[in-house]
Amino acid sequence: MIWLVAGGSALGGMLRFLMVPWAQRFFATGFPGGTLVVNIAGSLVIGLVLRLAGDPSVISPETRVFLTVGVCGGFTTFSAFSIENLELLQSRQYGRAALYITSSLILSVGATALGWYAGGLTSQLTRS
Repeated sequence: MIWLVAGGSALGGMLRFLMVPWAQRFFATGFPGGTLVVNIAGSLVIGLVLRLAGDPSVISPETRVFLTVGVCGGFTTFSAFSIENLELLQSRQYGRAALYITSSLILSVGATALGWYAGGLTSQLTRS
């Protein structure tokens, strides 16, 4: 199974590398439209695959892992975030879904900013 994930991740990462700049051409400069398209596409694919995987005669467990954890995981982790929120909403856990959405966005952007800041400090220290 680990090789299915590894192969799918490589494929998903390559697809992302190619698709983001291609899709970005259709958006104004300064808006991350390429990433938005990738996140939406990955979310669409993971939803479709997981729905179809409910019938093992349509999608085998190995193919499900390859496509969801591997390809979608390499393409965008936003797809996993999306399916987890859909599951919370489908089970009527609206408060948990709202908390997960809000905390994921705020904490992830905050962590990115913190990493950016820490990288700048590290860069300054190594230049000294």
